[in-house]
Amino acid sequence: MKFAQALIGILAAFFISHTSHHSPRSDTRPITVQAQTNAAIAQSAGTQIGKTLFYDAAYVRLDYPNGDLPLERGVCADVVIRALRSQQVDLQKRVHEDMQAHFSAYPNNWKLKRPDSNIDHRRVPNLETWFQRQNKALPVTDKYSDYQPGDIVSWRLDNGLAHIGVVSLNVTPEGVPLVVHNIGAGAQEEDVLFNWKVTGHFVIFRIKRGKSQRLPNSSR
Repeated sequence: MKFAQALIGILAAFFISHTSHHSPRSDTRPITVQAQTNAAIAQSAGTQIGKTLFYDAAYVRLDYPNGDLPLERGVCADVVIRALRSQQVDLQKRVHEDMQAHFSAYPNNWKLKRPDSNIDHRRVPNLETWFQRQNKALPVTDKYSDYQPGDIVSWRLDNGLAHIGVVSLNVTPEGVPLVVHNIGAGAQEEDVLFNWKVTGHFVIFRIKRGKSQRLPNSSR
């Protein structure tokens, strides 16, 4: 009995050693922690597709901090807010605190006299201002390779309204990055990067901008 147990132990040790030295080689390229973090923002934006189904701009009283609407509804800014929360960046709290300290630095489009943590972070001009004030801005270009997964892009639509979305992990067959956004029908991933005038290009976690920071097997 002891001999049999010993033999089983030897065979098990050999099997473990053999498999550990002959595991399949990984062809995935190394990615920095920061790039994975920005990519995680893109991945989080993508998870909203099929879950956020409606565009709803209604004023809603929110918890604070980390307040949110029901996931099935929201505006374009909510795509960004939810994606950043996956990386512990609470735009509701951060925008509110900065507006409390520097209210005059923010747009006065809504004729408010004080910050409102229920709505301020859900307004694109406020987000653009916060990103700029926090040194998150990148150059606005018409070169699609400058837009990496997890980057945040804002536009002015043809009707003059502000819009915002998150650069996806995925690209078109021509290599143009797709964007996750909500422009009326819930969270969608679409080829709209240059459909409107780009007015803002932002990144939360700064990295050395290489040729591409896309995760392996993410293009389509």
